[in-house]
Amino acid sequence: MKNDLGFYEIRMESIGGLGANVAGKILTEAAIIGMGMNGAGFASYGSEKKGTPIKSFVRICEGDQQVRINSPVEEPHILAIFHEALAKSVPVTAGAVPGKTVVIVNTRKTPAQARDFLKLEGGKVGVVDAMEIAMATGSRVNMVMMGSIMKAAGFFEWKAVEEAVLAQFGKKYASLMKANMGALKRGFDEVKFEEFRKDGKYPAQPFRREEPKLGYETAPIGGTIYSVGNMRFKDLSTSRTGAIPLFILEKCTRCGECDITCPDYCFVWEKGKDPKTGKDGMVLHGSTTSTARGVSGARTSASSARWSRQGSGTGHGQDHREAQVPEITIFPKP
Repeated sequence: MKNDLGFYEIRMESIGGLGANVAGKILTEAAIIGMGMNGAGFASYGSEKKGTPIKSFVRICEGDQQVRINSPVEEPHILAIFHEALAKSVPVTAGAVPGKTVVIVNTRKTPAQARDFLKLEGGKVGVVDAMEIAMATGSRVNMVMMGSIMKAAGFFEWKAVEEAVLAQFGKKYASLMKANMGALKRGFDEVKFEEFRKDGKYPAQPFRREEPKLGYETAPIGGTIYSVGNMRFKDLSTSRTGAIPLFILEKCTRCGECDITCPDYCFVWEKGKDPKTGKDGMVLHGSTTSTARGVSGARTSASSARWSRQGSGTGHGQDHREAQVPEITIFPKP
């Protein structure tokens, strides 16, 4: 499938740190170097890349066609959303056209639930739990998403993509090649697609280029900062989403006598259920001391033995005591 200019186009919506930029480079190199096509791959992100929204673009054409444009992909054939929470603050689905665009989402939702969450007009929707697969294989989200993109596109050659991955990571991360290939394969095998007709449930979302609030004709003398803070969007919800676990003192695996003076960090994760709702989540077994290592913005308390919503200095533009951690599951004390 090609657009009017003869290109097959992919757009990846992600946050800095999940590897969308590298994924775009790998797919572009696989098509050009490994498959004899022509094309271009590039990304758009701010200087504070990690944790902020980014876009990665891939444009592929026949080998004898020249690439004369370098504008962002507006109506992609594949739209890959690396983190579903992006939809809350960024118009990630803008330009998705039913019958043309295949939307792939990193989520635990079903295709129908993903369609409703994204409010898609219709078309083909694919879902894959890229985070779970990446953790299970010891790889990264971008490898899983690339496998799903390959499945949706249908023309990428395995050997070409594998060689591009090897060229990108082989020297520096040779020990991770088996994990990366495993994640790539599982992303290809485990993505689930479903087609939805245009039923009028949600309106079309045409692509619109973002324009600054102030330009050279309207900016006040001396300039102004209308987006206060370090981050372009000041919304780190996409990088601060997760399950806040329950602490069960009786299941402490270290000493069994944890209290506020315990110097040890003995955190053990396992799957569990909210005793009130039965909702699946992660249960934490361990001591009640200080801040849980590896869990941003969370603290335990010996008196309540539960987690709070207090941030820990990552509010970016807010006082850290007021920073909120959205999209969390708090299990009540049993």
